Amino acid sequence: MLAIPDKPSIAILPFANLSHDPEQEYFADGVIEDITVGLSRIRWLLVIARNSSFTYKGRAVDVKQVGRDLGVRYVLEGSVRKAADRVRITAQLIDASNGTHLWADRFDGALEDIFGLQDRVATSVVGAIAPKLEQSEIERAKSKPTENLDAYDYLLRGKASLYSWTAEGIDEALRLFYRAIELDPEFGSAYGMAAWCYTRRMANGRMTHSTQEIAETARVARRAVDLANDDAVALCTAGFALARVVGDLDEGVVFIDRALQLNPNLATAWLTSGWVRTYLGEPDAAIKHLIHAMRLSPLDPLMFGMHTGMAFAHFFAGRYDEAASWAERALRVQPNWVPAWRNAAASHALAGRPENARHAIERMRQLAPEIRLSNLKGLMPLRRPEDLARFAEGLRKAGLPK
Repeated sequence: MLAIPDKPSIAILPFANLSHDPEQEYFADGVIEDITVGLSRIRWLLVIARNSSFTYKGRAVDVKQVGRDLGVRYVLEGSVRKAADRVRITAQLIDASNGTHLWADRFDGALEDIFGLQDRVATSVVGAIAPKLEQSEIERAKSKPTENLDAYDYLLRGKASLYSWTAEGIDEALRLFYRAIELDPEFGSAYGMAAWCYTRRMANGRMTHSTQEIAETARVARRAVDLANDDAVALCTAGFALARVVGDLDEGVVFIDRALQLNPNLATAWLTSGWVRTYLGEPDAAIKHLIHAMRLSPLDPLMFGMHTGMAFAHFFAGRYDEAASWAERALRVQPNWVPAWRNAAASHALAGRPENARHAIERMRQLAPEIRLSNLKGLMPLRRPEDLARFAEGLRKAGLPK
């Protein structure tokens, strides 16, 4: 059970899809994701990340237990019904400490005004929590990512595919994001999500046409920044792609820091910031940022990425036992996650556990046989040469070939 923070805190549970069409599930999920992002831009409100809230999808829940699990005062739940060109969103705000219903409302409108409906839900929830809040504080939550509803539809479908985090799912997500870009070449969010796909592909050693894909990553990332410089999600995904894939750490961290200024409750921004701080040679700062990401999204299905980030940070701080422990935690959740196997191998080797190190390197080579000591630098854009040398030494001891 997590402690309830001093400032207002909220979790937005998955809204029920009442459209009687399983194919519309992605639409209901996307509506809630946008409302979550909109609310999380409010600095005084702690908003639990979408991935933790969505662990309750399809389950009958006790809001009191949700409050205890996630450490929040309030829970928002509701439903989305989409029929033809009409949408109905219902929502209710509940005090998780005692189950009291604080507010409920229904929003009906044309599909073409879906962004306006999301704005009205976000505005009403904020008003229920803090009636005296001036309207100017929630203006930034009112961001319409595109006027092209077909492109937006493809963006939602791409996100639904991406969250599977399988190789096939990432490839399909990338295809869908490019389809959104084709329909609306000014759609910054779609460029940012395409850049995010490339970082996932590189992490698992799947950049099949490296030179071309790195150049394309740079293009879509910089296009995302140009088109969506007030969108925290686009900024942090683009910034991380520039740092991780392109190797431009200085440019990447600028965009991630801007994302954190725009949306200090965005767990993804703190996660990417933690990774980039490690690349820059600031492991202790990285650990602080990663811990904050885990607090914002305590039930995140992608927690293995945060755990792996902690493993890398502890490794470069010289704490090999802690690094190995964090890597093993990641692997218990996601046993095919190549970066965690890399870190486990290097950490065990430098901690004096050769058998554990050999097992980890064997498993890593099964998943990514093309990784060698000779191409290690391209996989990890480390600022300090001594960091790369130390990691390479650990992997060499574990048995990674040249």
